[in-house]
Amino acid sequence: MNKKLLILSLLALIGFEACRNRSNQSAGENEEKNVIALSSPDFNADSAYIYTKTQVDFGPRIPGTSAHQKCADYLVAKLKSFGAKVSIEGEKTKTYDGKSFQLKNIVAAFNPDKKKRVLITAHWDARPFSDQDTDPANHVKPFDAANDGASGVAVILEMARQIQQKEPNVGVDFVLWDLEDYGKANDETPDETTWCLGSQYWAKKAIATGYKALYGINLDMVGGGSAQFTQDEISRQAAPNVVNQVWDIGNEIGYASYFTKIPSGKLVDDHFWMNKAGVPSIDIIHYNDNSGFYINWHTQLDNLANIDKNTLKATGQTVLETIYREK
Repeated sequence: MNKKLLILSLLALIGFEACRNRSNQSAGENEEKNVIALSSPDFNADSAYIYTKTQVDFGPRIPGTSAHQKCADYLVAKLKSFGAKVSIEGEKTKTYDGKSFQLKNIVAAFNPDKKKRVLITAHWDARPFSDQDTDPANHVKPFDAANDGASGVAVILEMARQIQQKEPNVGVDFVLWDLEDYGKANDETPDETTWCLGSQYWAKKAIATGYKALYGINLDMVGGGSAQFTQDEISRQAAPNVVNQVWDIGNEIGYASYFTKIPSGKLVDDHFWMNKAGVPSIDIIHYNDNSGFYINWHTQLDNLANIDKNTLKATGQTVLETIYREK
Protein backbone atom coordinates (compact mmCIF):
# COMPACT_ATOMS: atom_id res chain seq x y z
CA MET A 1 0.00 0.00 0.00
CA ASN A 2 1.38 3.39 -0.94
CA LYS A 3 1.71 6.22 1.61
CA LYS A 4 -1.30 8.12 0.24
CA LEU A 5 -3.62 5.13 0.58
CA LEU A 6 -2.16 4.37 4.01
CA ILE A 7 -2.89 7.91 5.23
CA LEU A 8 -6.43 7.81 3.84
CA SER A 9 -7.05 4.46 5.52
CA LEU A 10 -5.76 5.74 8.85
CA LEU A 11 -7.93 8.86 8.61
CA ALA A 12 -10.96 6.73 7.84
CA LEU A 13 -10.22 4.48 10.82
CA ILE A 14 -9.75 7.46 13.14
CA GLY A 15 -13.03 8.95 11.93
CA PHE A 16 -14.84 5.67 12.50
CA GLU A 17 -13.46 5.33 16.04
CA ALA A 18 -14.38 8.93 16.83
CA CYS A 19 -17.94 8.38 15.65
CA ARG A 20 -18.18 5.15 17.62
CA ASN A 21 -16.83 6.80 20.74
CA ARG A 22 -19.31 9.67 20.43
CA SER A 23 -22.10 7.18 19.94
CA ASN A 24 -21.03 5.17 23.00
CA GLN A 25 -20.62 8.34 25.06
CA SER A 26 -24.08 9.51 24.05
CA ALA A 27 -25.55 6.13 24.92
CA GLY A 28 -23.78 6.20 28.27
CA GLU A 29 -25.12 9.64 29.03
CA ASN A 30 -28.63 8.57 28.13
CA GLU A 31 -28.27 5.46 30.24
CA GLU A 32 -27.10 7.53 33.20
CA LYS A 33 -29.99 9.92 32.76
CA ASN A 34 -32.39 6.99 32.65
CA VAL A 35 -30.99 5.67 35.91
CA ILE A 36 -31.45 8.97 37.75
CA ALA A 37 -34.43 10.27 35.77
CA LEU A 38 -36.65 12.23 38.15
CA SER A 39 -40.37 12.85 38.18
CA SER A 40 -39.75 16.01 40.20
CA PRO A 41 -38.18 19.37 39.33
CA ASP A 42 -34.54 19.95 40.21
CA PHE A 43 -34.26 21.00 43.84
CA ASN A 44 -31.95 24.02 44.03
CA ALA A 45 -29.69 23.75 47.08
CA ASP A 46 -28.26 27.24 46.53
CA SER A 47 -31.76 28.65 46.78
CA ALA A 48 -32.46 26.65 49.95
CA TYR A 49 -29.21 27.89 51.46
CA ILE A 50 -30.25 31.50 50.83
CA TYR A 51 -33.59 30.84 52.52
CA THR A 52 -31.67 29.43 55.51
CA LYS A 53 -29.43 32.49 55.64
CA THR A 54 -32.36 34.89 55.44
CA GLN A 55 -33.96 33.34 58.51
CA VAL A 56 -30.68 33.32 60.44
CA ASP A 57 -30.10 36.97 59.53
CA PHE A 58 -33.22 37.95 61.50
CA GLY A 59 -31.51 36.63 64.62
CA PRO A 60 -32.75 33.79 66.85
CA ARG A 61 -36.50 33.39 66.12
CA ILE A 62 -37.47 33.13 69.77
CA PRO A 63 -41.21 33.58 70.47
CA GLY A 64 -41.99 37.06 71.73
CA THR A 65 -39.03 38.75 70.02
CA SER A 66 -38.91 41.12 67.05
CA ALA A 67 -36.82 38.56 65.15
CA HIS A 68 -39.65 36.05 65.56
CA GLN A 69 -42.23 38.53 64.23
CA LYS A 70 -40.06 39.68 61.32
CA CYS A 71 -39.39 36.11 60.29
CA ALA A 72 -43.09 35.26 60.46
CA ASP A 73 -43.87 38.19 58.16
CA TYR A 74 -41.15 37.04 55.75
CA LEU A 75 -42.34 33.42 55.66
CA VAL A 76 -45.97 34.38 55.08
CA ALA A 77 -45.05 36.80 52.29
CA LYS A 78 -42.70 34.30 50.64
CA LEU A 79 -45.22 31.47 50.62
CA LYS A 80 -47.91 33.80 49.25
CA SER A 81 -45.53 34.89 46.50
CA PHE A 82 -45.27 31.24 45.45
CA GLY A 83 -49.04 31.04 45.02
CA ALA A 84 -50.01 29.29 48.24
CA LYS A 85 -53.11 29.99 50.29
CA VAL A 86 -51.52 31.06 53.59
CA SER A 87 -52.87 31.51 57.10
CA ILE A 88 -51.49 31.90 60.61
CA GLU A 89 -53.14 29.68 63.19
CA GLY A 90 -52.71 29.56 66.96
CA GLU A 91 -53.72 30.80 70.36
CA LYS A 92 -52.18 32.12 73.56
CA THR A 93 -50.01 29.25 74.76
CA LYS A 94 -48.13 28.71 78.00
CA THR A 95 -44.64 27.22 78.04
CA TYR A 96 -43.30 24.98 80.80
CA ASP A 97 -41.71 27.96 82.59
CA GLY A 98 -45.05 29.76 82.96
CA LYS A 99 -44.57 32.27 80.17
CA SER A 100 -47.33 32.96 77.65
CA PHE A 101 -46.87 33.46 73.91
CA GLN A 102 -49.10 33.86 70.90
CA LEU A 103 -48.62 30.62 68.98
CA LYS A 104 -48.12 31.18 65.25
CA ASN A 105 -48.29 28.09 63.09
CA ILE A 106 -47.89 29.11 59.44
CA VAL A 107 -50.08 27.01 57.13
CA ALA A 108 -49.69 27.08 53.33
CA ALA A 109 -51.92 25.11 50.97
CA PHE A 110 -51.22 24.43 47.30
CA ASN A 111 -54.20 23.35 45.19
CA PRO A 112 -56.53 23.31 48.20
CA ASP A 113 -59.40 21.85 46.15
CA LYS A 114 -57.59 18.56 45.52
CA LYS A 115 -58.81 15.76 47.78
CA LYS A 116 -55.56 13.78 47.64
CA ARG A 117 -53.08 15.70 49.78
CA VAL A 118 -49.59 15.37 51.22
CA LEU A 119 -48.48 17.15 54.40
CA ILE A 120 -44.91 18.45 54.77
CA THR A 121 -43.85 20.18 57.98
CA ALA A 122 -40.95 21.75 59.90
CA HIS A 123 -40.60 24.05 62.90
CA TRP A 124 -39.58 27.67 62.38
CA ASP A 125 -39.00 28.85 65.96
CA ALA A 126 -35.60 28.90 67.69
CA ARG A 127 -34.82 27.48 71.13
CA PRO A 128 -34.06 30.28 73.63
CA PHE A 129 -31.10 28.54 75.26
CA SER A 130 -27.95 26.66 74.20
CA ASP A 131 -28.36 24.08 76.94
CA GLN A 132 -26.29 21.42 75.14
CA ASP A 133 -23.26 23.65 74.64
CA THR A 134 -19.97 22.36 76.02
CA ASP A 135 -19.45 25.68 77.81
CA PRO A 136 -21.92 26.06 80.72
CA ALA A 137 -21.65 29.84 80.39
CA ASN A 138 -23.48 29.54 77.06
CA HIS A 139 -26.43 27.57 78.41
CA VAL A 140 -28.55 30.70 78.93
CA LYS A 141 -27.69 32.19 75.53
CA PRO A 142 -29.82 31.87 72.40
CA PHE A 143 -28.31 30.42 69.22
CA ASP A 144 -28.84 30.93 65.49
CA ALA A 145 -30.79 27.68 64.97
CA ALA A 146 -29.55 27.43 61.40
CA ASN A 147 -30.03 23.67 61.25
CA ASP A 148 -32.48 23.10 64.10
CA GLY A 149 -35.27 25.13 62.59
CA ALA A 150 -34.16 27.16 59.59
CA SER A 151 -32.96 24.26 57.42
CA GLY A 152 -36.29 22.42 57.35
CA VAL A 153 -38.15 25.65 56.62
CA ALA A 154 -35.68 26.50 53.85
CA VAL A 155 -36.25 23.11 52.21
CA ILE A 156 -40.00 23.74 52.35
CA LEU A 157 -39.64 27.21 50.79
CA GLU A 158 -37.64 25.80 47.88
CA MET A 159 -40.16 22.99 47.40
CA ALA A 160 -42.95 25.57 47.39
CA ARG A 161 -41.11 27.56 44.73
CA GLN A 162 -40.81 24.45 42.56
CA ILE A 163 -44.46 23.48 43.07
CA GLN A 164 -45.52 26.88 41.76
CA GLN A 165 -43.59 26.19 38.56
CA LYS A 166 -44.64 22.56 38.08
CA GLU A 167 -47.87 21.36 39.66
CA PRO A 168 -47.82 17.84 41.15
CA ASN A 169 -50.77 15.46 40.90
CA VAL A 170 -51.69 15.93 44.55
CA GLY A 171 -52.42 18.92 46.75
CA VAL A 172 -49.62 19.85 49.14
CA ASP A 173 -50.00 21.36 52.60
CA PHE A 174 -47.01 22.89 54.35
CA VAL A 175 -47.15 23.65 58.06
CA LEU A 176 -44.39 25.55 59.84
CA TRP A 177 -44.63 24.79 63.55
CA ASP A 178 -44.17 27.44 66.21
CA LEU A 179 -43.17 26.82 69.85
CA GLU A 180 -41.72 23.46 68.95
CA ASP A 181 -38.33 23.93 70.57
CA TYR A 182 -39.28 25.60 73.87
CA GLY A 183 -39.49 22.35 75.83
CA LYS A 184 -38.09 21.43 79.21
CA ALA A 185 -34.74 19.63 79.16
CA ASN A 186 -35.13 16.04 80.35
CA ASP A 187 -38.90 16.31 80.12
CA GLU A 188 -40.35 13.33 81.97
CA THR A 189 -44.01 14.10 81.28
CA PRO A 190 -46.02 11.54 79.32
CA ASP A 191 -45.24 12.05 75.63
CA GLU A 192 -42.88 14.94 76.49
CA THR A 193 -45.71 17.44 76.23
CA THR A 194 -43.64 20.53 77.05
CA TRP A 195 -42.24 20.25 73.51
CA CYS A 196 -43.98 20.47 70.11
CA LEU A 197 -46.67 22.90 71.27
CA GLY A 198 -47.44 23.97 67.71
CA SER A 199 -48.10 20.47 66.42
CA GLN A 200 -50.12 19.61 69.53
CA TYR A 201 -52.39 22.57 68.81
CA TRP A 202 -52.62 21.62 65.14
CA ALA A 203 -53.47 18.00 65.93
CA LYS A 204 -56.46 19.00 68.07
CA LYS A 205 -57.73 21.26 65.32
CA ALA A 206 -57.11 18.66 62.60
CA ILE A 207 -59.14 16.09 64.53
CA ALA A 208 -61.96 18.58 65.07
CA THR A 209 -62.11 19.59 61.39
CA GLY A 210 -61.56 16.11 59.96
CA TYR A 211 -58.37 16.99 58.11
CA LYS A 212 -57.06 14.19 55.90
CA ALA A 213 -53.78 13.60 54.06
CA LEU A 214 -52.24 10.56 52.40
CA TYR A 215 -49.25 10.92 54.71
CA GLY A 216 -47.06 13.47 56.45
CA ILE A 217 -43.31 14.11 56.44
CA ASN A 218 -41.70 16.21 59.17
CA LEU A 219 -38.28 17.76 58.52
CA ASP A 220 -35.99 18.42 61.48
CA MET A 221 -32.29 19.31 61.27
CA VAL A 222 -31.91 18.54 57.57
CA GLY A 223 -28.98 20.82 56.72
CA GLY A 224 -26.02 19.64 58.80
CA GLY A 225 -22.83 18.15 57.40
CA SER A 226 -22.53 14.36 57.13
CA ALA A 227 -26.19 13.97 58.09
CA GLN A 228 -27.59 10.54 58.72
CA PHE A 229 -31.35 10.05 58.71
CA THR A 230 -32.22 6.85 60.52
CA GLN A 231 -35.69 5.31 60.77
CA ASP A 232 -37.13 6.12 64.18
CA GLU A 233 -39.48 3.83 66.05
CA ILE A 234 -42.57 6.06 65.87
CA SER A 235 -42.22 6.44 62.11
CA ARG A 236 -41.66 2.71 61.62
CA GLN A 237 -44.66 1.73 63.74
CA ALA A 238 -47.14 4.40 62.65
CA ALA A 239 -46.27 4.73 58.96
CA PRO A 240 -44.03 1.83 57.82
CA ASN A 241 -45.08 2.11 54.17
CA VAL A 242 -44.18 5.81 54.12
CA VAL A 243 -40.79 5.13 55.70
CA ASN A 244 -40.03 2.48 53.10
CA GLN A 245 -41.24 4.67 50.25
CA VAL A 246 -39.17 7.71 51.21
CA TRP A 247 -35.99 5.82 52.10
CA ASP A 248 -36.23 3.69 48.94
CA ILE A 249 -36.56 6.82 46.80
CA GLY A 250 -33.67 8.50 48.59
CA ASN A 251 -31.48 5.46 47.93
CA GLU A 252 -32.64 5.13 44.33
CA ILE A 253 -31.81 8.71 43.35
CA GLY A 254 -28.37 8.72 44.90
CA TYR A 255 -28.69 9.67 48.58
CA ALA A 256 -28.15 6.33 50.31
CA SER A 257 -25.48 7.80 52.60
CA TYR A 258 -28.14 10.15 54.04
CA PHE A 259 -31.19 7.89 54.05
CA THR A 260 -29.65 4.98 55.91
CA LYS A 261 -31.94 2.04 56.51
CA ILE A 262 -30.98 1.80 60.17
CA PRO A 263 -33.68 1.59 62.86
CA SER A 264 -33.47 3.98 65.81
CA GLY A 265 -35.38 4.46 69.05
CA LYS A 266 -38.51 6.41 69.96
CA LEU A 267 -38.26 10.12 69.19
CA VAL A 268 -41.21 12.28 70.21
CA ASP A 269 -41.08 14.92 67.51
CA ASP A 270 -43.86 16.74 65.64
CA HIS A 271 -44.66 13.60 63.64
CA PHE A 272 -45.88 12.00 66.89
CA TRP A 273 -48.75 14.52 67.05
CA MET A 274 -49.39 14.33 63.31
CA ASN A 275 -49.96 10.60 63.76
CA LYS A 276 -52.26 11.35 66.71
CA ALA A 277 -54.35 13.40 64.28
CA GLY A 278 -54.78 10.39 61.99
CA VAL A 279 -52.17 11.32 59.37
CA PRO A 280 -49.59 8.50 58.98
CA SER A 281 -46.39 10.50 59.40
CA ILE A 282 -42.64 10.07 59.53
CA ASP A 283 -39.68 12.09 60.74
CA ILE A 284 -36.63 12.93 58.64
CA ILE A 285 -34.22 13.94 61.39
CA HIS A 286 -30.44 13.99 61.86
CA TYR A 287 -30.18 11.36 64.59
CA ASN A 288 -28.48 8.07 65.34
CA ASP A 289 -28.88 5.94 68.47
CA ASN A 290 -25.10 5.74 68.87
CA SER A 291 -24.10 9.36 68.25
CA GLY A 292 -27.37 11.08 69.18
CA PHE A 293 -28.64 14.23 67.51
CA TYR A 294 -26.78 16.53 65.12
CA ILE A 295 -23.43 17.34 66.70
CA ASN A 296 -24.22 21.06 67.10
CA TRP A 297 -27.73 20.48 68.44
CA HIS A 298 -28.76 23.24 70.87
CA THR A 299 -25.28 24.79 70.92
CA GLN A 300 -23.71 28.05 69.79
CA LEU A 301 -22.28 26.19 66.79
CA ASP A 302 -25.68 25.63 65.20
CA ASN A 303 -24.97 28.44 62.77
CA LEU A 304 -24.80 29.12 59.05
CA ALA A 305 -21.14 28.08 58.81
CA ASN A 306 -22.21 24.52 59.61
CA ILE A 307 -24.95 24.26 57.00
CA ASP A 308 -24.16 21.87 54.14
CA LYS A 309 -25.83 22.41 50.77
CA ASN A 310 -25.37 18.72 49.95
CA THR A 311 -27.63 17.76 52.84
CA LEU A 312 -30.24 20.33 51.84
CA LYS A 313 -30.15 18.88 48.32
CA ALA A 314 -30.47 15.26 49.47
CA THR A 315 -33.45 16.07 51.68
CA GLY A 316 -35.26 18.38 49.30
CA GLN A 317 -34.84 16.25 46.19
CA THR A 318 -35.94 13.09 47.98
CA VAL A 319 -39.09 14.66 49.41
CA LEU A 320 -39.91 16.42 46.13
CA GLU A 321 -39.51 13.15 44.25
CA THR A 322 -41.81 11.44 46.75
CA ILE A 323 -44.48 14.08 46.17
CA TYR A 324 -44.25 14.04 42.38
CA ARG A 325 -44.52 10.25 42.14
CA GLU A 326 -48.01 10.39 43.62
CA LYS A 327 -50.68 9.73 41.00
